[in-house]
This record gives sequence, C-alpha cells and structure tokens, in this order.
Amino acid sequence: MTTGFVYDERFLAHDAGPHHPERRERLESTIDHLRREAWFDGLRAVPASPCDPSWLETVHDRELVDRARESCRRGLPYLDVADVGICPDSYDIALLAAGGALALADGVASAEIDNGFSLSRPPGHHAERNVALGFCLFNNVAITARYLQREHGLDKILILDWDVHHGNGTQHTFESDPSVLFVSTHQYPYYPGTGAASEDGEGRGRGATLNCPMPAGAGDHDYERAFMERILPKIDAFAPQAVIISAGFDAHAEDPLAHVMLSTGFFAWMTERMLEVAERHAEGRLISILEGGYNTDVLPLCVAAHLELLSRGS
Repeated sequence: MTTGFVYDERFLAHDAGPHHPERRERLESTIDHLRREAWFDGLRAVPASPCDPSWLETVHDRELVDRARESCRRGLPYLDVADVGICPDSYDIALLAAGGALALADGVASAEIDNGFSLSRPPGHHAERNVALGFCLFNNVAITARYLQREHGLDKILILDWDVHHGNGTQHTFESDPSVLFVSTHQYPYYPGTGAASEDGEGRGRGATLNCPMPAGAGDHDYERAFMERILPKIDAFAPQAVIISAGFDAHAEDPLAHVMLSTGFFAWMTERMLEVAERHAEGRLISILEGGYNTDVLPLCVAAHLELLSRGS
C-alpha cells in the first residue's frame, strides 16, 4: 500500500489572527508527532504547488477568487466574515492547499499512489460559491472532486465529511448533481446551522445528499450505528469511482469547539470502513484532506491513527 502525504511548511504562513483556533500550531504539533512514528518514513512525499486559479472557479465564482486575492494584497484582517481571518500570504497558501489536494488526485488517478492525505490549511468545507465562511477560503474537497471528474474522467465521486461541523459549502456545491454523493456526520443543531436529515439534495441531485445529524454527546456507538444502517448501504448503492474524505477531527471528545464524544480509535474505525469502500468500488482510490481539529494535543493522535491505517490498508 502506497500512501501519499502532502505537507509544506508554507502552510504555516497563513495567519488567521491572534487567539484564532485555526492556527499554525495545529500543523506544527501534528507534523512533529508524525515524524516520530516508525511508519512515517514509508509514506511517499507528494510536493504541493499552487493550483491554477481556474480550478477554483469550477466551484467558486470569480468574484470570490478576486476578492480573496485583493483582500490579502491589501492586508485586510478577514475575508467576508470575521471568522475567516487572513494575512497577506493567505491567498497564496490557500492556492497551495488546493494544489496539494490536486497533486494527490493526480497520484491516485494514475495509480502512482493508492491513497493519500493532505496535512494542510486553511480548511475548506464551509466555503460557499461566492462567500468565505467558517475559517475557510476555498473548498478544497469540492475542487478536488471536480478535478477528478474533468481532468481524470472519474464520474462518480463520494465525499464523506466527518468534521463535527456540517460541510455546508460542499453540500451546496453538489446538491443538484447526482454524480457526487455527499455524506455528512455532524453535530446538529450547531454551526453553521445546515445539515438537517431532511436535506437530501435538489432536482436531479435529490437522494445524492445524506445527512446524519448527531446530538451533542453522541459517541462511537451512535456513529457506528449510522455507518452500518445508513451510510455504508447508501455508499455501496452509489458505487463511487473515488473517495474523498473531509477529515475533520473536531468530533473528538476532547476538542474544544463542539460536544461530540468520539474516541481517537473511532477515527481509525471510520478510516478502515472507507478503505473497504474504496477497495470494493474505486480500485482503492482515496484522498483525505484535513479540515477541523483544534486540540493540539489530540489532533496529532487522531491524524496518526488515520494516516497509519491508510498506509497499512484495509
């Protein structure tokens, strides 16, 4: 099993502002921990380079792309809303984060790697077509899905979002598109307020969105039941040609930003289920991209559990 790994120290240059939870220490603590793992040197380093802005425009309006570039150039403190803190480097780093995900897409589509994980920031799943939201400038997973379809001819894409916050931007990008199955587990009601079980897509895309909202206090058993009874049957019926994970680790019991109570080991359990899905339907093609996770002691453990299992296979 060959697992690609994207990390670039330039990701640390994105500065969302003092006391912001989406801070460089998330990645610093994680990469320090990973480098001490015996299996880490067996990963294949995948270099990140900035993506062409035209790929951003497959899911975002040019107005947002231009506004992000100019807001950073002018040194504004945030983009669109106060929780999307930015600095002069943030636009370039967001292009780099998207580009790292596309490099993984090239790798899995060409079978140079079996799967891959991007340890990157800023995250992306809250970014809407024409507005940045929730710490996110551009929607990395959505851009990657469109890239797999248009550059590599993989038509049916699964996006599983296990971040504790609903991936509103991803859902809204694809809710009318039957070629992308969007599945989300998330605390509800909670930020951003979307993700009710009744939200199942629109028009031709009805049925290609599956939301599994979880109450505060939900734990491993609640998530396992949702996977076994709802998520895995839905995915198997869809039979994706590639799997993308919006890998937020803020549903952990010790994360400060929410109230779901998952264990570290359960992230490995979900990873194993997705590896099995990828083997059954997608010739092993799986791409995972970091979203949330804000306890800098716990995030490294969760990422390590996830990444070690990716490197071992199902």
